[in-house]
Amino acid sequence: MTSKRCLARSISLFPLSVLAVLAGCGDGGVQEVKAWMDEARQQAPVSVQKISAPKTFAPFVYAAKDEVDPYSPVKLSAALAKLQVNTNSAIKPDLDRRKDPLESYPLDTITMVGTLQKPGLNYALLQVDKSVFQVKVGNYIGQNYGMITKIGETEVELKEIVRDAAGEWTERKAKLELQEDKK
Repeated sequence: MTSKRCLARSISLFPLSVLAVLAGCGDGGVQEVKAWMDEARQQAPVSVQKISAPKTFAPFVYAAKDEVDPYSPVKLSAALAKLQVNTNSAIKPDLDRRKDPLESYPLDTITMVGTLQKPGLNYALLQVDKSVFQVKVGNYIGQNYGMITKIGETEVELKEIVRDAAGEWTERKAKLELQEDKK
């Protein structure tokens, strides 16, 4: 028990001994440092660079809000109509007719799955996704104004009207062949 008491007394005396040592230090060293700092301040030139004035913010005013949107369907159809007038080609798609349902699908997604024969007419059965459509000669399919010209037992022939590199309308032939089930 005495060793614990002795240890407790020495721990309580330690802060007092530190204070006594610090009190023994005089102000002489502090005064010297302060004098040196004052002398250094007087000898060192002060150079403060001026900060340039901030740039004034000029908000952008969009003045074309009342004009026609460049991506509006009206402007695009007007540009297409203007392009139609400027072409000298005799071949042009009929843009005023009502579109057939199969014209909204690319030709490579349409497959021929069969044919039907009725008195005087041949029909082709074309499949898109899981829907089957019945078409005849004169119907339009594909996204390039493709018109069916001939329906055979194993193929559907059509002519498409596309633009060439010069912007002129030209015809090209295409074909859909019967896709047989591979089981």
